[in-house]
Amino acid sequence: MKRKPGARELEFGEVAALQPKAGPLPLPAGEALAMLARRGFRPERSAGDAPFPQPLEAAAEEKLAGWLGHYAFRLFLRGAILKPRGFFPAETTRYLTREQSEHYAGALVDLGLAEKNVRGRYRLKWAAKNFGGTLEWYVGRELERRFGFDVATGVKLHTPGVGGDLDVVASAEGKLLYLELKSSPPKNLAVNEIAAFLDRLNTLRPELALFVIDTALRLSDKVLPMFVEELRRRGCRDVSKQRVSGELWALSPRVYLVNGSRDLMANIGKAVAAGLRALSPEPYGS
Repeated sequence: MKRKPGARELEFGEVAALQPKAGPLPLPAGEALAMLARRGFRPERSAGDAPFPQPLEAAAEEKLAGWLGHYAFRLFLRGAILKPRGFFPAETTRYLTREQSEHYAGALVDLGLAEKNVRGRYRLKWAAKNFGGTLEWYVGRELERRFGFDVATGVKLHTPGVGGDLDVVASAEGKLLYLELKSSPPKNLAVNEIAAFLDRLNTLRPELALFVIDTALRLSDKVLPMFVEELRRRGCRDVSKQRVSGELWALSPRVYLVNGSRDLMANIGKAVAAGLRALSPEPYGS
């Protein structure tokens, strides 16, 4: 075949440029992750780190979620996870009576998550690094079942400035909700963790964000002042500190501090409700 006058052969690189490009990576299912993708991220779920298989059989999942609704049980399981070689019930935490600890150990055996040897020592069947993954699983499950959110937990973004996983992201009503969960008591909270949370808010730009500490202690003693100080350091001079109820605090109409006193999920629900109301249009009339 004759080439037209002035025509030339294509170089290899030019030929390759004419080949079809590979399509984008498939997006994991769910509106919460899709909202992150629309914000320019490439979200990826990480493997769950919890002392039980996922997914659980439906009946066992329902029972476990019921137990996790009790702050005392969460304290017990938190301590049990930190003893992978086995434990006597009273060794898990000093905040429960021996009877409570033995009752919760029996509950873990009934759920199929622990086994007991002849000496009365217990051992979890599945290992976990800490309680964080279990807390993410529980809060994510309840956001979905109680409030109808689409939820993703343990989300990696692989984006500079967003270190670690996003604990819980959820979507409803066209709004993105981000929750940072802490399972350690307030005394262990460091300033760099607060700074990292605020940095993530600036990067993600969620409509609503909750900083949740699973504790029955007051947040106003240490956590709230730490947030105020860090916000002022960033140039926010007039920081709002509005008590919504109990130890539920609004730092702005979009950002809330929540603790686990009485009922963790009820507290989270109150924060979500307050945030959605604040983001809603003005009421009609009076």
